[in-house]
This record gives sequence, structure tokens and C-alpha cells, in this order.
Amino acid sequence: MDHEAQLKRTDSGLEPVGDGWFVLNARDAKWNDGHFGAYTRFEGEPRFTQIGINIGVLSPGQPACFYHGEDNQEDFLVLSGECLLLIEGEERSLRQWDFVHCPPWAEHVFVGAGESPCAILAVGARSSHDVVYPRSELALRYGAGVARETREPDEAYAEIPPDAEVGYRAGWLSESA
Repeated sequence: MDHEAQLKRTDSGLEPVGDGWFVLNARDAKWNDGHFGAYTRFEGEPRFTQIGINIGVLSPGQPACFYHGEDNQEDFLVLSGECLLLIEGEERSLRQWDFVHCPPWAEHVFVGAGESPCAILAVGARSSHDVVYPRSELALRYGAGVARETREPDEAYAEIPPDAEVGYRAGWLSESA
């Protein structure tokens, strides 16, 4: 693969077209915003086949998703701000530059904390996708849990409205050079 993918302008930012290589600044990328924060995936169509990568931005008290475990490993780096990591029934405070490795089936979720937004880089394998959303009293206390365990994402997120495509908003990412 030696060709450059074109970047298409949408109402909510740039997205790559095709499967070539590309360079895309996170502030210029297409973003989504919703119940579980704002995020950019850096993807267009087709989606990346081997690795998922995104930057998520959480307001204080806002969970990133529902508490879950999956069959792929995931890794996370806190880029700015503070958050709580709920993992395997435990709670950990995280700050800028903290790295989290989740092997397959580690149950986890992030919740924004502190006084300002928290930006988290997430990277995960896409070899398959089997997931479980266990009932967790800890996660439920933070609005990040399901009332009844399920393996169906559509069931877990049935009551959550769809995300809106938006452009980058100042303050989501560190404004320093």
C-alpha cells in the first residue's frame, strides 16, 4: 500500500476516504459527541481492520461507556486532565500520562474527574469482538454500569441516544503547542 488516502471534508471535520496512508490532526478530524463524551476515531470507510484507535474527552463525572470486558486487549493513555479507572471491581485515580493496559477480559471503564475535561487515547485490537457487560455496583454508582448483565451491546446501550457528529470544540484537547 503506497498511496495516500484523500481526506474528505464533512460538516463535522475531515475523514479519510479509502485505505491508503494519511496524516490527520485530531483537531481537524470528524468528532462525535454524546452521552459518553466526545471522541474522534480518525477513521472513514472502510474502518481500520486490525486496530481501533480514538481520543475520548470526558467531562468531570462523565463515563466513557458502560463497564465491560472484551476478548481483545486494550491500552489507554491519559493525555490531559484527571479520571477514575474502574477496573476489576477496584477504583483508581489517574492523571496526565498515566498508562493503563487491559488484557483480554479485564473489566473496566473510565469516568471523568477533576475540574476540567479529561482526554484519553485508546488503542485496541480488532481481531474479533466478544464482549460482556457485567452488573457492577461500583460502576452503577458512577452511572457507568448496566442493571442486568448482557453480552449484547445493543441491549446494554438500548436507552442511550445516538451520538451526534460534531466538529472539534476548543478545550477538548490541550491547547499548548
